Amino acid sequence: MTPLPPAAGLDPQRQWQRFCNLLWHDAGMGFWLDVSRMGLDAAQLEAMAPRFEQAFAAMAALEQGAIANADEQRQVGHYWLRAPELAPDAASAEHIRAEVDRIEAFGRDVLQGVISAAPDQPFTDVLWIGIGGSGLGPLLMIRALQDPGSGLPFHFFDNVDPDGMRRTLASIGERLRTTLVIVVSKSGGTPEPHIGMLQARRAVEAAGGRWMQQAVAVTMLGSRLDQEAEQGDWLARFDMFDWVGGRTSITSAVGLLPGVLIGSDIRAFLAGAAAMDAATRSRDLRHNPAALLAAAWYRAGDGRGQRDMVVLPYRDRLEVFSRYLQQLVMESLGKKLDRDGQVVHQGLAVYGNKGSTDQHAYVQQLRDGVDNFFVTFIEVLEDPGDIPPLEGENPGDFLDGFLQGTRSALTEEGRFNLSITLQRLDAASLGALIALFERAVGLYGELVNVNAYHQPGVEAGKKAAAALLDLQARLEQAMADQREHTLADLQGLMGLDSPESLYWILRHLCANRRHIDARGDWGQPDSLVFIHD
Repeated sequence: MTPLPPAAGLDPQRQWQRFCNLLWHDAGMGFWLDVSRMGLDAAQLEAMAPRFEQAFAAMAALEQGAIANADEQRQVGHYWLRAPELAPDAASAEHIRAEVDRIEAFGRDVLQGVISAAPDQPFTDVLWIGIGGSGLGPLLMIRALQDPGSGLPFHFFDNVDPDGMRRTLASIGERLRTTLVIVVSKSGGTPEPHIGMLQARRAVEAAGGRWMQQAVAVTMLGSRLDQEAEQGDWLARFDMFDWVGGRTSITSAVGLLPGVLIGSDIRAFLAGAAAMDAATRSRDLRHNPAALLAAAWYRAGDGRGQRDMVVLPYRDRLEVFSRYLQQLVMESLGKKLDRDGQVVHQGLAVYGNKGSTDQHAYVQQLRDGVDNFFVTFIEVLEDPGDIPPLEGENPGDFLDGFLQGTRSALTEEGRFNLSITLQRLDAASLGALIALFERAVGLYGELVNVNAYHQPGVEAGKKAAAALLDLQARLEQAMADQREHTLADLQGLMGLDSPESLYWILRHLCANRRHIDARGDWGQPDSLVFIHD
C-alpha cells in the first residue's frame, strides 16, 4: 500500500492520492466508502490502532454471546439474525431460521389472499403500531424498498398524538375492516404501542372488523402482549428476541414482516447485511469499512462528538435514513458516563434530509457557516430506466452533479465530508448499508469507552413520564372535593417542591375541558384559581 499523503492542503493530486489510498470497495456488494476528506492521516490511524485492536476483540466477544447490556444482563445478538450459525447455541439458531420461514410464509399468504380478514375479503392495508426503532425500522423499509402497486399500503401509529391517530384512521376509513393491524412491543408493557393498540381495536371494531382475525403481535415470547395475543386468539404472533434491541431490530420480524408485506426480498436484505458483517470483521483497520467510518467520526469530533453528523442521501427513497440513524447513533453513543463510571457526556448528533433538496436549504451554512459538522454523502449509481432524458437533460446526471459540486465546495472550504456509494439501491444494498452503520456505532463506542447497548437516559425519561401521569391521577382525585384551589394550595396538597408540573397538567386538562375550570390569567400563574366542575 502506498503511503498516505498528509491531509493538509488542497492540492488536487494529493487529494486524488488520498482518495485512492483510503478508498474501500467491495465489488460483490457494489459498495464504496471514501473517508479521504475527513482529515485522517497516517499518524492518527497508527495511534488509534491499539484502541481498534480492543474494539475488534469486544465486537468478536459480542457476536460470541458476551453480556453487552449489563443493566439488563442481556446479550446483543442482532448479528445472529442474518447469520444464525453464529448464534451461541443450536436452539437459538434454529429458532431464528424458523421465524424467518414463518414470516416469509405469512407475508406470502397475506398477499395471495390465503390469509384474509374474512372470507372473500383479502387484506387491503396494514396499520403498523410501534415506537422508536419499532417504528423507524419499518418506515425505512417501506420508503426505501416499496414500489408503487407492490404489496400492501402501510399506515403508522408511531406516536401517541391523538391528532395523528385521528388523521391516520380517517385516511383508512372503511378499509379498517380489511386492515391488518400489527402491534410491536418487545416487553409488551411500553405505554405508546399499548395506547395505539387500544385505539386501533376500537376503530376496527367500530368499522365492523373482527380484531382477532386482523391483529398480529411482534413481541418477546411470554410478554404481556404475547399473553394477550395468545389468550385473544390473534391472527399471528412473531418473536422479538430478548437479545434484540429496538434500534438494531430491523433484521428481525420488526423489519422483515413489513418487508414481505410490500413484496420485497427479505432473504436478499438479510444476505446484504450478512455480507457487510463479514467485511467489517476484518482486523485490518484500512480494509474494514466500519473501522474507517468509526475512525473518521473520531477524528472529526476529536473523540468527543464535537462535530455533528449531517446525512445527505441523494435518493428520495433514503429520505428517512437520517431519522433512522438518529436513533441508532444517538441512543447508542449519547451517554453521560463511560464504562468506568466517569462523566464524559459522549455522543454524536445526527441530522439530515436529502440531496439535492439541501442544495437550497442548509448547504449554505455548511459551506460558509459554523464549522461544527461533517457530511455523509450517500449516492446510488444506477438510475431507473423509465425516466428518459428530455431536451438533452437527464435528471440522474443533474443529481450526481449536485452531489459532486457540493462535495467539492465543502472540501475547498476545509469542511470534513465522507461518501458512501451504492451500485444500486435494493434490498441487499439496504441491508449492507444498515449493517455498516451498526458495526461502526459498536466500534466507535469502544473507541470512546461507552456502552453502546444500553439506554439509561431513555429509561429515565420513561420513569419521569410515569411519575407525572401518577401525579395527574392524584391531582384529579384531590380536586374532586369541588373546592377552589390555587397552585400554591395544590402544591401543598401534593407535597411538591414546585407547582410548575401542576401548571402544565392543569393547562392541558382545562384546554380539553376535562372537568376542571380555571379563573385568572394563564400568563400570571399565581393569579389562577381552579375548581372541579
